[in-house]
Amino acid sequence: MSEKWDAVIVGSGPNGLAAAVEIARNGFSVCVLEGADTIGGGMRTRQLTLPGFLHDECSAIHPMGILSPYFRQLPLGEYGLEWLQFPASVAHPMDDGPAPLIYRSLDATAERLGADGKRWKKVFRPFLRHADDLLADLLGPLRLWPRRPLQMARFGIQAAWPATRLAAALFREPAARALFGGCAGHSVLPLDKFFTAALGLIFSITAHVEDWPCARGGSASIAAALEGYLRSLGGHTQVERPVCTLGDIPPARVVLFDLAPRPFAALAEAELPRRYVRRLRSYRYGPATFKVDWALDGPIPWADPAVSDASTVHVGGTLEEIAESERAAWDGRIHERPYLILCQQSHVDPSRAPKGQHTGYAYCHTPNGCQEDMTGRIEAQIERFAPGFGDLILARHVTRPRDFEQRNPNYVGGAVTGGAADLTQLFTRPVARLNPYTTPNPRFFLCSASTPPGGGVHGMCGYHAARAAIRRIQRGGRVSSRG
Repeated sequence: MSEKWDAVIVGSGPNGLAAAVEIARNGFSVCVLEGADTIGGGMRTRQLTLPGFLHDECSAIHPMGILSPYFRQLPLGEYGLEWLQFPASVAHPMDDGPAPLIYRSLDATAERLGADGKRWKKVFRPFLRHADDLLADLLGPLRLWPRRPLQMARFGIQAAWPATRLAAALFREPAARALFGGCAGHSVLPLDKFFTAALGLIFSITAHVEDWPCARGGSASIAAALEGYLRSLGGHTQVERPVCTLGDIPPARVVLFDLAPRPFAALAEAELPRRYVRRLRSYRYGPATFKVDWALDGPIPWADPAVSDASTVHVGGTLEEIAESERAAWDGRIHERPYLILCQQSHVDPSRAPKGQHTGYAYCHTPNGCQEDMTGRIEAQIERFAPGFGDLILARHVTRPRDFEQRNPNYVGGAVTGGAADLTQLFTRPVARLNPYTTPNPRFFLCSASTPPGGGVHGMCGYHAARAAIRRIQRGGRVSSRG
C-alpha cells in the first residue's frame, strides 16, 4: 500500500462503495479500506440461525436502493444484482377489519381503504407525476432551486407537519391513518414531532413508484455488485484493514470517511479544529434497533392472508399505538407493545431458505444503548395478528443494540440510521456547513449516513461526497491513473 492514491475511502458500506465508484468513474485512482473480513457495512448476509437459512444482518428490503438516482445510473445488473419484487410493498394488519396495503397501483391501494380510498389517491397522485425528480431532490442536500419547485412546495407544506396531525387531517378511518403512520415510523422519531410526516409521504410515494424489492441472495449481493463494478473501473478494495489512526491510511489527495461523527472525531481529532470536534461529539443518534431473525417452518400465518403479499409489514395496530411506541423509545422507555417493521423476503427469494421453509425478521426501536430483551414482546405482537406464528419458529437470532455497535462502530448505541433526523439535524447533519460533506480539513470528507439524505441503502451520501471530493482533486491535480 505504498502507492499514492487520488482518494482513499475508509469504510465499505453502501455510501463508501458508491463514493469509490463515482471517483473511479471519473478516472481517478481510489482504494477502499474495510476493517472487517468482508465488504458491505450493513449489506451483509449470513446464516445466522440454521444451515441453509440466509439472513441479512441489517435491512433486506430496499425501496431506496431500486429508486436511487445514483444506483440507477450504474450497470449493477451486469455484476449480479437482481431485484426481486412483491405484489405489494406495505401491509398493516389491524385488530378489526382487513389490513390496508400499499400497492404500486393507487386504485388497488384505495380499494382496501374504504371511505379513505379517494382521499389517499388525492394526496399521492400529484407526487407521482414527476416522482423521479422529486426523489432526486429529496435524496440529497438542500437545493436552492429544486427540479420541480411547485411539486416540492406541495411536498414541503405537508412534510413539515407531525405525522400524527397530518394523518388525522387527511384521513378519517383508523386503517388509512395507521397505514400512513407505519410509513412515518421509519423516521425513528416521535410521530408528534414536526417533519415526521415527511417520511410517511416519502415511503408511501416510493411504494407507488416501485414495488419494494429485496436483492436475490441477500443484501450482500448489492455490495458485491458495487465492488465488481468498482474493480472493472480500476478501483481497489482491501478487507481486514482496520483504520485505528490516521497513520493507517495510505497517502492520498483526499480521504473520504464512511464513518459516524463519533468514530470520525476519535480518529481525526488531531487534524480538525477543536470546535468542530466538539460539535461532532454532540451529534445525537436517537433510538436504537432491536432485531430478531427467524428460521421458519412455513410462511407467517397472518389472520388476513393478503398481508403475505407485502415485502414489509408494519405491525403496531392503530396510529395512536405506533405513536406511543415511538415516543417511548425517544424518551428512554420500553413499550410493552412495540411498533415493528417486519420483512418476509423469502416469499419471493427461494434462495433464502430450504424448500418449503422461510426466513423473516422484525425489529423495533428502543432507547439508545438499551439492554432490555425485546424478543418476547416482538413475538407477542406478531402473534397478535398471526395466531400460530410461534409454532413455526425453528430457530431465532437476536441482535441487540450493543451487538449492532460491536459489529459496526457507525451504529452508535445501536442506532442504525446514521443519527436522529429531527428538525435540528434534518438539514445540518452532522454539522451545519454550506457543503455538509466537507470538513474544516480540506483533504477530509464525510460520506456516511450521518450526512444528507441520511440512512438507507441508496449510496446518495457517498455520491454527493464524491462529487465534492472530485472537485478538490481536480484543483490539486491528478496523482495517478486508475488501475
